[in-house]
Amino acid sequence: MNITRENVDALNAVVKVDIAKEDYSDKVEKILADYRKTANIPGFRKGHVPMGMVKKQYGKAVLVDEVNKLLQDALNKYLTEEKLDVLGQPLPRPQDEINWDADGFSFEFELGLAPEFEVNLKGKKAITQYNIIADDKMIDEQIERIQKQYGKLVSQDAVVKDSEITGVYKNEEKEIDNTVTLTLDKFKGKSTEKLFIGAKAGDVITLKTKGLYDDEHELMHALKLGHDEVHGLDIEVNFTITEINERELADLDQELFDKLFGKDTVTTVTELKAKIKEDAEKQFVQQADQKLLNDVTEYLVENTKFDLPAEFLTKWMQTAGEKEMDEAQAREEYEKSEKSLRYQLIEGKLITDHDVQVTMDDIKDHAREMIKGQMAQFGQMNPSDKELDDIAARVLSNQDEARRISEQLISQKLLTVYKEKANIKVKELSYEKFVKEVYGDK
Repeated sequence: MNITRENVDALNAVVKVDIAKEDYSDKVEKILADYRKTANIPGFRKGHVPMGMVKKQYGKAVLVDEVNKLLQDALNKYLTEEKLDVLGQPLPRPQDEINWDADGFSFEFELGLAPEFEVNLKGKKAITQYNIIADDKMIDEQIERIQKQYGKLVSQDAVVKDSEITGVYKNEEKEIDNTVTLTLDKFKGKSTEKLFIGAKAGDVITLKTKGLYDDEHELMHALKLGHDEVHGLDIEVNFTITEINERELADLDQELFDKLFGKDTVTTVTELKAKIKEDAEKQFVQQADQKLLNDVTEYLVENTKFDLPAEFLTKWMQTAGEKEMDEAQAREEYEKSEKSLRYQLIEGKLITDHDVQVTMDDIKDHAREMIKGQMAQFGQMNPSDKELDDIAARVLSNQDEARRISEQLISQKLLTVYKEKANIKVKELSYEKFVKEVYGDK
């Protein structure tokens, strides 16, 4: 067997595999001899079928199968030994009908080669790393939400600004008949709030659905309709008030603290505020890190320049998926996935350059911590090591889940590299200002 390679350019190559008769003949003869021992052909005893008849019946199929196996094994071994970093899979070049009676065969494959490039994390323009803090306003609002959640409902005669109003939305034409509890701050306009102020149980208030809420999802919930049904909905609905209550705030006492955090974990309002601040800022770290990861990814894709074997990849995509595509479909699919492919190559380069590794122990530890956190949400605060190990083993027996955790850990380790090596500027701000700056004032 002989394998040669011709480099068309830096990103494309053609590999030729020449297979001689001596490469496959012994294996084919052995398989046919085994067939002869077990073949059931009328008129012949088992094991006494003439070899000529066996070859006539099975010879070509065995030959084709063995040559294909030999070809794939040889090609894979060659790519590994030559350390060729290929994109996609080798594509066989079309050829005229193969003469399987010949003493040797030649096959050619097109290769798409990964480009060589360097990654510069130190760009001229600094990337912002947000340090999000829970300010006093946010902490006070969270405490008020907690007090409302654990507070008592006190019946009222008439609606005031902070009332909790229970009632029924109705519209016969659209078959709307849904009971909800609402607060006036959910409505979009002040004019709607004015319609409710002073109203009593039994009163019916007519409302227009268009512009009733800021968010269509609120309207979906209020009317119990689907997304498509509420989109652009412009009808009148009647809201019949059935109950009016005031939410009396819960006292900030030890009973409430124990309900929230467990016995004697928090004993004063000062400690409560500190705990709320600590818990909130832990969540903010995750959000800030994801923002930084997204921004660095965007920077790397935009600023790491290299060419790709686009024509080869487009051709490969035509047959790579479950469903074959024509050239136009493959080209469209390539254009959609090019950015993702570029980042995969950049990420692979960074993993190699910075020796980023994820071990099985890392994956197990992460799975244990993830399970521990989920159990804590259901009040199981101190699971045993055996419980955690058993559940982690079940989780990781799912290859997709194990791969997902591994990818998460790689992203975390790359994020550490970015924080150390990239041109980063730290900006401290409240969560409210972070949302405005990053997502716009919504």
